[in-house]
Amino acid sequence: MTSGVFLALLGLAAASFAAATPLPMTSEPLFVGMLMSGLALPALTVAVAALANTAGSVLTYALARVAGNAANGHLPTRAGRWQARIEAWYSRWGLWSLLLSWLPGGDLLVVLAGLAKAPFALVLAILALAKTLRFVVLALVTLGLVG
Repeated sequence: MTSGVFLALLGLAAASFAAATPLPMTSEPLFVGMLMSGLALPALTVAVAALANTAGSVLTYALARVAGNAANGHLPTRAGRWQARIEAWYSRWGLWSLLLSWLPGGDLLVVLAGLAKAPFALVLAILALAKTLRFVVLALVTLGLVG
């Protein structure tokens, strides 16, 4: 692997990571550009983008969970009720909503998972699945293999 390819993949990883946080960032143009240029193997490009994007969502989840834990017991009564409502909703529907975490605004679903103290292993598994499928489908469309 040349240094140019390595730097391009590193840039893709940084963009994909940042795009999965509440930062106003997107990684699709860089991802599509890399695929169209043939700079790296498509499978490697997908893997780097999916891993970094999943890692960015894990950071978002962890920060929300830490914030929720720090606020626990120190919230005004009304805010405490909101946290209880979030946890109740999340215990019923929330984990599966993470399959939509790749959509614009999906970071909010990840934040809610953290605030609701959703089990990390399940959150990680669902996020990894959703993010990987997103980049696989985008790669297949970009390379003209589907639709």
